[in-house]
Amino acid sequence: MEKITFVQNDTGEGTDFFVLEETRLNGIDYILVADSEEEDAEAMILKDLSADGSQEAVYEVVEDDRELEAVMSVFEQLLEDVDITF
Repeated sequence: MEKITFVQNDTGEGTDFFVLEETRLNGIDYILVADSEEEDAEAMILKDLSADGSQEAVYEVVEDDRELEAVMSVFEQLLEDVDITF
């Protein structure tokens, strides 16, 4: 499982997440991340907002309910053995 560090622009503090899966839907890249490798980890779906060709990725937590449900459905199909609850 790939581990990535997100750095807050305003504080410069880093937070580690583990990438469980990634997908592209309607031309937008999404990643499913968890805060640990344990079974009961907290998970989030992040949307890539970075410009094409950008050296650094910019992600935002998906908060729109319709978008979240659509992307979560894709991740559930990709990860058949994982139970995702939001």
